[in-house]
Amino acid sequence: MHGHGARGGHRFRKGADRAIVLVGNPNVGKSVVFGLLTGQYVTVSNYPGTTVEIAQGTTGFHGSRSVVIDMPGINSLIPMSEDERVTRDILLKERSQVVLQVADAKNLRRALLITLQLAEMELPLILDLNMTDEARSRGISIDSRRLSDILGIEAIPTVATRREGTDRLVKELSNPRVSKYTVKYDRRIEEAVGKIAELLPEQPISRRSLALMLLAGDTSLVPWLKAYLREDIITKIDQIRQAVQAHYPDRLSYVINQQRMEAVDSIMKEVYSVTDKTGTSLAAHLSRWSMHPVGGIPILLGVLYLVYKFVGEFGAGTAVDFLEGVIFGRYLNPWSVRLVEYLVPISIVRDLLVGEYGLITMGLTYAVAIVLPIVGTFFVAFGLLEDSGYLPRLATMVNRLFKIIGLNGKAVLPMVLGLGCDTMATLTTRILETAKERILVTLLLALAIPCSAQLGVVLGMLGTLSLRAALVWAGVVLGVLLAVGFLSSRFIPGRGSDFILELPPIRIPQFSNMLLKTAARIEWYLKEVVPLFLLGTAVLFAFDKLQLLDIIRKAASPVIVGLLGLPIQATEAFLLGFLRRDYGAAGLFMLAKAGQLNPNQTVVSLVTITLFVPCIANFFMIIKERGLKTALGMVGFIFPFAFLVGGLLNIALKYLGVSL
Repeated sequence: MHGHGARGGHRFRKGADRAIVLVGNPNVGKSVVFGLLTGQYVTVSNYPGTTVEIAQGTTGFHGSRSVVIDMPGINSLIPMSEDERVTRDILLKERSQVVLQVADAKNLRRALLITLQLAEMELPLILDLNMTDEARSRGISIDSRRLSDILGIEAIPTVATRREGTDRLVKELSNPRVSKYTVKYDRRIEEAVGKIAELLPEQPISRRSLALMLLAGDTSLVPWLKAYLREDIITKIDQIRQAVQAHYPDRLSYVINQQRMEAVDSIMKEVYSVTDKTGTSLAAHLSRWSMHPVGGIPILLGVLYLVYKFVGEFGAGTAVDFLEGVIFGRYLNPWSVRLVEYLVPISIVRDLLVGEYGLITMGLTYAVAIVLPIVGTFFVAFGLLEDSGYLPRLATMVNRLFKIIGLNGKAVLPMVLGLGCDTMATLTTRILETAKERILVTLLLALAIPCSAQLGVVLGMLGTLSLRAALVWAGVVLGVLLAVGFLSSRFIPGRGSDFILELPPIRIPQFSNMLLKTAARIEWYLKEVVPLFLLGTAVLFAFDKLQLLDIIRKAASPVIVGLLGLPIQATEAFLLGFLRRDYGAAGLFMLAKAGQLNPNQTVVSLVTITLFVPCIANFFMIIKERGLKTALGMVGFIFPFAFLVGGLLNIALKYLGVSL
């Protein structure tokens, strides 16, 4: 290693002797290895200046304390996405580090491309060949000893979910080696690398590695260059790069990558072999059919039905009834009211805590008693789908459909998650590669994807009506989703991305892994989302005390009655819908139950509330992820658009004389 000149080298360590950085492609089992090293005492935070989440925990062995940093999945250290840039930046800035690369043994060629880039950085490195059981089942054999000899580092076969090989992995972490392997590029590139390296300062990663990044045209290094080098040296580096580029018809980044891949293929010939094991098992057939554009539909419907039964009925029904009706309704809320009335003499403070819009009686009740059981059960269901390998196949199946609205199949993942909780799904749009895709999916989530709680109420109301009523509701919502997606993809600036998605094998999920993931996601919910519910409740409390809610009711009544053809009492339901869309739907349910809505009015109101602005927690999450300007722009579009669609449906039903 070279010197330690990087700034912020102790950003993550905080008293630890060193940092262990987990690096690897997506879906290789890093989270399992991270859990084995750290247990469950983990913190998750955004890397400064980005929306990329970094998980970190601590581990101790052989008398030393290390912080373990779990990086997002990457495919290269020449950044093409924010995830890859953040990973490269941490390797560039963090001192006293060990890199543990977790690789999917089934996809060794893809993993070795990252290994060679890490070797060029001259960092202490260990290669974890994970999922070796799945590789063996496909007839893949890897000579790990020969691979270790070639690279000059430990290459350790593991099955992390069963803790096979992990004891050796932990042992080797105490004495990692710097790889001795060097990729030999062609003469022009090697000469240019040497010239650029001489101009660079000492850093935690090798100057050769930095020189290759700069030669490849890595523009994300510009801030680093300006912080460490004079302008004339930066200009000289660019002149060297341009002079070399003139000799190649392809971009230098492509040329360098191709020569690295030639080195990877040379290594593969020595260590990798495969025997033909064509999949004839049930899992292989299920894998093929789940991606078929026609055959995959019954599988999708079956999955959605099971998810709905677990989340929509058990989570949103049984679990919510118990927590809201028994735990909070009989015990926590009455005790809180009595305690606050006894201890707090100021009436406005009592109202803020336990009043109609109280932080305890409304904010915590909604967040913990109503939403947590729903998202908790969805976390479990999503973990099952994630670990089983089904979600990437679903993304593949719907890729063609999503192209119509300017997206690719990856977008189905946050869309499916939105059926559990739009707030959480908005956060997961980070998996999409471009800003345009993230903005578009955030808009569609806020507009036309009902969360499981709202969907449960909506389906309950539609269940009392005819099939035709349900088809009208579903047809209008789906039509709006496709139309808005199609038009927005033409107006939102930016580019889309290619659909490249790793297909893991169909497998039975490991209970311990699911438990760790679910616990981590619930911890995220309690830390990130519950405060947003409390903030939203405080806003409504202020509106109520300032009598703004009454003003809003009066102002909205002409639209509710005149345009939508609904009774004036429905105004309250839409106001509640901004706090929680399912509560808005529940308000409409009570009106229908009381006979104040006929079937046509019920369908019009349900279409409007489904397309209505996102709940206040999701609104704040959109601000956090996309910025205040974008969030206000989305709400400014969705709010009138929902009423416009509902009004047009009301007019169309009357004009056509349709009775639902």
